[in-house]
Amino acid sequence: MDGEPRIDRTRPHSARVWNYLLGGTDNFPVDRQAGDELLRTFPEFAQVARLQRDFLRRVVGYLVTEAGIRQFLDLGSGLPTADNTHEVAQRLAPESRVVYVDNDPLVLVHARSLLSGSAEGATDYLQADVRDPEGVLAGAARTLDFSRPVALIMLSIAGQVPDYGVAAGLVRRFVAALPVGGALALSDGVSVNPALVEAVDAYNRRAAFPYTLRTPEQVAGFFEGLELVPPGVVPTPSWRAQPPSGVVSAACGVGLKAQ
Repeated sequence: MDGEPRIDRTRPHSARVWNYLLGGTDNFPVDRQAGDELLRTFPEFAQVARLQRDFLRRVVGYLVTEAGIRQFLDLGSGLPTADNTHEVAQRLAPESRVVYVDNDPLVLVHARSLLSGSAEGATDYLQADVRDPEGVLAGAARTLDFSRPVALIMLSIAGQVPDYGVAAGLVRRFVAALPVGGALALSDGVSVNPALVEAVDAYNRRAAFPYTLRTPEQVAGFFEGLELVPPGVVPTPSWRAQPPSGVVSAACGVGLKAQ
């Protein structure tokens, strides 16, 4: 049917695999097969997904209550689940405005029906590619006021760009559009655990969009020019929380744009 989004059911997509790992039902057999393969090689992968969701709740809470930010641009948002960015932000500050961006047509289908925000604030969704910062920013400007602080949320999205230099350049272009008082919250998988590296390599052989693990130093490099919020760039479960025991699979940080 004309106008309907085209959804590729033949190759796993990270948004749908993540949904499966979080216990969701918005995925296809190929995504579940990819998720099961990840779990066979790296059984902690489902916990990684949950810890990433926990980090999102903590970081949005910090940005609203301590940094005073009321606008959010969430890149690579994935399929809606519990405690999405707008739900956390608007629960604390109903006037918060949130724009989600993803390139999976299935996310678009669910975003239309599920992402209804508070009456005082605003919630919007863009089907777009983060590799087009100017296009994303132009679309987001229909909802967000870029003369006031905006928080850029990038969780497990920079790894979707294989070349580190290109990924860092994209982050810099987005950060350049943020006004003083804006922030970058970023988390990405790191290559410090051999089992995780093996699992991601196997996933990439079938994935529509391969994922590239970084070193912790490379994750820290994404925050160049920003003022890091304590405790700095750390394992994702450790950011302003008591970390669970287990292997380190991702690193994160929050940087404020001071000038």
